[in-house]
Amino acid sequence: METVEMNSVSLKRPRSEDDVANADEIKRQKNSEKSKTGNNSGQSVETVTEQPDKSLLEDTKNEIIPNEESEEQEDEELEDSDEDGDPESFADMMKHGLTESDVGITKFVSAHKGFSGILKERYSDFVVHEIGKDGRVSHLDDFSVPVDDEDPSEETFTVLSEEDKQRLEELQLLKNKETSVAIEVIEDTKEKRTVIHQAVKSLFPGLETKTEDRDGKKYIIAYHAAGKKALANPRKHSWPKSRGSYCHFVLYKENKDTMDAINVLSKFLRVKPNIFSYMGTKDKRAITVQEIAVLRITAQRLAHLNKCLMNFKLGNFSYKNHPLKLGELQGNHFTVVLRNITGTDNQIEQAMHSLREIGFINYYGMQRFGTTAVPTYQIGRAILQNNWNEVMDLILKPRPGAEKGYLVKCREEWAKTKDPAAALKKLPVKRCVEGQLLRGLLKYGMKNIISAFGIIPRNNRLMYIHSYQSYVWNNMVSKRIEEYGLRAVPGDLTLKGATAVHIEEGDVDNYSIHDVVMPLPGFDVIYPKHKIGEAYKEMLVADNLDINNMRHKIRDYSLSGAYRKIIIRPQNVNWEVVAYDDPRIPLFPTDLDKLEGKPLPVLPTHGKFRALKMEFSLPPSTYATMAIREVLKMDTSIKNQTQLNTTWLR
Repeated sequence: METVEMNSVSLKRPRSEDDVANADEIKRQKNSEKSKTGNNSGQSVETVTEQPDKSLLEDTKNEIIPNEESEEQEDEELEDSDEDGDPESFADMMKHGLTESDVGITKFVSAHKGFSGILKERYSDFVVHEIGKDGRVSHLDDFSVPVDDEDPSEETFTVLSEEDKQRLEELQLLKNKETSVAIEVIEDTKEKRTVIHQAVKSLFPGLETKTEDRDGKKYIIAYHAAGKKALANPRKHSWPKSRGSYCHFVLYKENKDTMDAINVLSKFLRVKPNIFSYMGTKDKRAITVQEIAVLRITAQRLAHLNKCLMNFKLGNFSYKNHPLKLGELQGNHFTVVLRNITGTDNQIEQAMHSLREIGFINYYGMQRFGTTAVPTYQIGRAILQNNWNEVMDLILKPRPGAEKGYLVKCREEWAKTKDPAAALKKLPVKRCVEGQLLRGLLKYGMKNIISAFGIIPRNNRLMYIHSYQSYVWNNMVSKRIEEYGLRAVPGDLTLKGATAVHIEEGDVDNYSIHDVVMPLPGFDVIYPKHKIGEAYKEMLVADNLDINNMRHKIRDYSLSGAYRKIIIRPQNVNWEVVAYDDPRIPLFPTDLDKLEGKPLPVLPTHGKFRALKMEFSLPPSTYATMAIREVLKMDTSIKNQTQLNTTWLR
């Protein structure tokens, strides 16, 4: 099932002098000591009531699929420039956001008493390593480039002036009317001309070169060989037959999501982003390590980018004959630091043992449902109801909550005029969903909302109906656990290969809660044969939908459904409690730290604060924050965390 990332709002704490930072941390410690932590009912299943507080969580999902359109730099700058604001006013706006109970997240499976901690105090507190289909965990541990006699010399990367590169890029991208670019050979030797030929052809795929005499001087003439098609398809004849067509490499990135990183690499390499492939996209506010493959770009060229890229490093290069495919990964390995924890050693041991032995409820995390007062599942429901006026209204109407200023103005203009052109003028960032829908309305008219909505990239459109499926699933799994607890019961579903079957009375002892799956609603799934099966029907009837007719007249919006395990038991679970004094120092080394030989942080035996460092591996399409929620027993919604965070900042 395809999913897309919903961007969470980053909460930034002020960082200045050491004493200010430490004072802030001490203040948080005092607040934490005063707070009450979660109920200890001794029950194996609990309903969320009063949650222990003071933990900043940003939702992180294990596998996400990117938008189809590449992002423009101007849009990125506009979005970044509007990110910060007064924390208290932001918290006031977030009062209108969603809480976990709004999207069906209401149960825990463990019996320990909850405690609090801070997640993503620094983005380096959250590190993700991809696990490939062969079970190998991706690490950046080698900057060396495979030796290849056919690679151009290092001089290839420096022989062209910046002015030459600019002219060649404009020619390559057909940005001007010129049909060729002439580069004068200052020091005319055959070797120098060869280097220039190689530089143009390797740095600007799609261009060919020839040598010409003009007024007694030698010029290298660059020209288009095959028009626009050449840009998307790097020249085949320049690639050695003995070398695999794809260069695989490990991408280490900090505080950037995968598509942003690929767009940056594309711009530096002057190629289209679609020649890159990957197995899954990774969260922005984290350090992530994953494998990428690119078509007919040499390891030498990629390694050269390490000199000029910020927050990225490329390494572990190899040539192979195949690209990577979405979903081929086994999962991700997480290393997470929860700072300023309040739990006792006994609480922490109980929580982590429960995570390792029982696991956590496999809820869809909060970012699946958006951050504003209009949840994405409501739009998905309207699509399934074929109520296109409501789809348009839900996407474009004003709403309370945290949003960019230009979006607020756009919505106000739309509410006032219902004029797509006028609303679009208020929107400098055109690639957002609102901008795409307005462009569609401008093109197709207000009476053809279906076609206007179709301008939005397919993955983004499907996000809405998948969000509705997730909303139903979360609610149903909470009902299932409330009704039957943590054991398999007759009428539950389990998978035999890829086929779901009901658990019969005589076989129930052969199954545990870890074998039980529940369906996302669709036309190609079956439902439990107990009360929860009826609950599915009742929920969809209340939403004016027929559970027996999930086919839509528009094929893209027909839901086939899928099955999802209700409890996930993480693998490779390890943890330790560490003491620290300075909230700004890293508490463990990254791959890059190790490669660069940085010394390990020196931590005190008894510090002012304590942190829980935890490691675990999760399969694709599971949410790390739902595992952390089970450990801390607290609400992971941005609404809740923002209001707690502003308490610390006072």
